[in-house]
Amino acid sequence: MPDSTLSQALKEAYASAPAVIIYHTLELRHPAFSSPIRVVRDRAPLVATLEASAPLNAGQAVTFVGFAFDFTKPEISASGLPMVQIEIDNSDRVIVANIEAAMGSTSLVACTYREYISTDLSGPQNNPPLHLTVLTITADVYRVKCTAGFINLNNYRFPRTEYDAETYAGLAT
Repeated sequence: MPDSTLSQALKEAYASAPAVIIYHTLELRHPAFSSPIRVVRDRAPLVATLEASAPLNAGQAVTFVGFAFDFTKPEISASGLPMVQIEIDNSDRVIVANIEAAMGSTSLVACTYREYISTDLSGPQNNPPLHLTVLTITADVYRVKCTAGFINLNNYRFPRTEYDAETYAGLAT
């Protein structure tokens, strides 16, 4: 099934494989982190601009640190809750310390996956980026492994908006 969030330039890069490099990036966020963990699947750091709706540093150029990581996009299907396995190899002490700080909290780690192309680092080419919630995570000095998925929409009430007479005066009789 085609992915409608990909830009035309990224679709062309995937289809024709021109001399364009596709950068895969991850951002992990948690209130216990000293700063967001931003990594790019490359050997060198990448400076790229975040989208205007980014949770942190919206519209700003940020640095993604080069790390080897594995990320498989979730399937686009009508059934089931898609899950993603993420592995960051050779994690450094800063990443492990942040993950350990987050493990002692009840807040969940948020994850954002963005794709950039080498000819246009002014914003991610998958718009909107893929926002996931980390459900399980383990970390040691060699590897960070986590399972991420989408927020379970079954646990939200419907309708989400609270209709009351104070906010919606037309409801009062």
